[in-house]
Amino acid sequence: MIVVDRNHSALLVMDCQATIVEGLGEPAQAALGQARTLIARARAAKIPVIFVVVGFRPGYPELNSRNPALAMVTKSGRFLGAVGADIAEAVRPEPEDVVIVKHRVSAFAGTDLDMILRARSVETLILTGFITSGVVLSTVRHAADADYRLVVVRDACADRDDEVHRVLIEKVFPRQATVVSASEVGDALAAP
Repeated sequence: MIVVDRNHSALLVMDCQATIVEGLGEPAQAALGQARTLIARARAAKIPVIFVVVGFRPGYPELNSRNPALAMVTKSGRFLGAVGADIAEAVRPEPEDVVIVKHRVSAFAGTDLDMILRARSVETLILTGFITSGVVLSTVRHAADADYRLVVVRDACADRDDEVHRVLIEKVFPRQATVVSASEVGDALAAP
């Protein structure tokens, strides 16, 4: 069993945008259900819920053609519009939640996430999201280097490749994070 310090923890819900969820199919739907339950339990425990979304201005001025993965986004027309408007309906933010817009893979790169976490005295991050080999991996690496305690919720993350997800969850993340199920985190949040 894990222990969660409610006064110094935050739940990060990363890249749970409808287009990403649709692209991942069934694995994302199952993980989204776990994330929805975990969000409700975090709110009940008065733990900040922070959504991280991919977003760009019209014309994609934040993107450079030297980055092939992101350059493809400019051709897709995706991730434009109102901040957070395309978050999957199952996990929509509440007014008290924070929504961070990112322009790169990591939740930290070029955002004010670190400032918001430090302003709230957050020391532990509970990570959920899509894609395990994308935002989750990049955020784990950055957050570990920034000295945050990390909890990765294995069944509230999903990837296009089940084997990549498994290797990250079982072999890579445990070097820098505690990897647990959504029910384990939920129980920790409900503990007296």
